[in-house]
Amino acid sequence: MSRVAVLKGGPSLEREVSLRSGTNVELALGRLGHEVIAIDADSHMVRALRDARPEVAFVAMHGRGGEDGTVQEILEILRIPYTGSGVLASERAMDKVVSKALFRGAGIPTPHGYAFSKEAFSKMGAADALPEIQQSLGLPLCVKPARQGSALGISIVREPGDLGGAILNAMGFDDRVLMERFVPGRELAVSVVMAADPWALPVIEAVPLGHDFYDFEARYTPGETELRAPRDLDEATVQDAAAVSIAAARTLECRGIARVDLILDDEGRLWVLEVNTIPGMTDTSLLPKAAEVAGIGFDRVVADMLDLAALDT
Repeated sequence: MSRVAVLKGGPSLEREVSLRSGTNVELALGRLGHEVIAIDADSHMVRALRDARPEVAFVAMHGRGGEDGTVQEILEILRIPYTGSGVLASERAMDKVVSKALFRGAGIPTPHGYAFSKEAFSKMGAADALPEIQQSLGLPLCVKPARQGSALGISIVREPGDLGGAILNAMGFDDRVLMERFVPGRELAVSVVMAADPWALPVIEAVPLGHDFYDFEARYTPGETELRAPRDLDEATVQDAAAVSIAAARTLECRGIARVDLILDDEGRLWVLEVNTIPGMTDTSLLPKAAEVAGIGFDRVVADMLDLAALDT
């Protein structure tokens, strides 16, 4: 058994979600017989890691600092093996603009979009191109912060006059904004194990109740979303979802267990939205539901993530 530091919390907007994920991970590690050291990723984190001398770090942080390569870089410096993807893959996955460009280059279907920085809007007149962007993408369209998780700052623009407000809202979360064609359809998630021979857990569908889409409140408020293993998907679609999810994670060079979010449109086509290198581990999260449907349970997922821990190579 190992001495495991569980890194959770941190300064991001997803701190409370991370604390919930971390607590569930700690309980599972305890059941598995490991010695667990819980560490809040605050300004004392490096000193706490040095004092604890863990054999491995389980990263349960969400959002900036946890999923963008920052904590991974620190763990590399301290030579502590850690769960999840390495520095470069984390950076790529966190930046939706970069990951979409890589998906397109690899032939992975992803909705068309445009991205501008706050500086482009304020100093280069990018706002004057909004009519052309709106015409190209059509309505509705989706506006997202380029580097943010848990659907924070995302808006669906349905009326021409609402685009500017949606951009300002997204810029409250990041200084770069992605405007993306909205693809109506079913919101699916596939968790993939990026081992030597990658494999996928069952497809899980998120059905928000009373929400336009799977937003932050729908994700983390009990009873706001139904998570289910859809029985009406044909085997070809299930296999395609697994294949495209593994391809997306491989394109970003992900390691460990990642979750890929997709849309199945009304014509049966799959579109990759993003890859999450540190999937949520809360009671309302998609990965634990996939483990339950697969019959392997939460503890097995935690054990697998720990077994795949490493330093970046």
